[in-house]
Amino acid sequence: MTIKEAEKQTGLVRSNIRFYEKEKLVVPARDDKNGYRDYSKKDIEEIKKIAYLRTLDISIEDIRAVMSGKEALTDVIKKQAALIQTKMEGLDRAKMMCEKMLKDGEVSFEELDAEKYVINLRSYWKENKAVFRLDAVRFLYIWGSLMTWGIITLLCALAALAAYTRLPAEIPVQWSHGAAVSFADKRFIFMCPAVCILIRVWLRPAIYCRLLRGRVYGEPAAEYLSNYVCFLVLSAEMCSILYAFGLLTNVVYVLLADTGVLIGILAVAGIKRGMILQDLQSNFHIKRRKL
Repeated sequence: MTIKEAEKQTGLVRSNIRFYEKEKLVVPARDDKNGYRDYSKKDIEEIKKIAYLRTLDISIEDIRAVMSGKEALTDVIKKQAALIQTKMEGLDRAKMMCEKMLKDGEVSFEELDAEKYVINLRSYWKENKAVFRLDAVRFLYIWGSLMTWGIITLLCALAALAAYTRLPAEIPVQWSHGAAVSFADKRFIFMCPAVCILIRVWLRPAIYCRLLRGRVYGEPAAEYLSNYVCFLVLSAEMCSILYAFGLLTNVVYVLLADTGVLIGILAVAGIKRGMILQDLQSNFHIKRRKL
């Protein structure tokens, strides 16, 4: 059957079905005559199963592991149920504490006494380590935000405008072994903010759709990478300006510094994510032992 018929049979929109195909969870046959996808009854049933498991917030990776036989569905369901239970317990406790505060009537931030509601603050902080670690990694979300892209693009535009009248007729645009080897008309400097706009409009969606879609933290990772490329563009622009003014002779150190920035950001993100997941897993084991 065609994609249109598959939509009717599953009740899902085309983009969802295509996404499952892209993730190789469903691989429909091709019609020999026209090359169009030909969905079988088995494909339709598998799409329904995948969609149902996604409504339980089971990850694409876990669904793939189940379909390939690497993990049993029962084990994945148990793991997901434990995760949901942990979230529910945390939300129930937070709700109970909010209700307790509301019963006390109006209270301002200045009047709030945390120890009135929590007997042992140190133990309470330990139980909420994951929250504090998320707060500690908040700067990563700032780096991967639209605001950051806007700031970098604005800096590119301002730097180009401020330097243009004082630049020589030609500026360096290509480098080899750290030294400038190719030059272009100084109007080329205005290409940098234009490139940043193209990165946001074209490169960021391409990175997400082709490489990171469906993966854990795929969207913020695409933001990090696209903003990092914009950061490189800004660095290249500044290198050209500084070289033209005789203030820079080798671009290698600047590029190494840029690379260090990216590695540092991704390393911190990976460490924080690992620590948060470790906290959640340890909480599962503690609660299961109590039960």
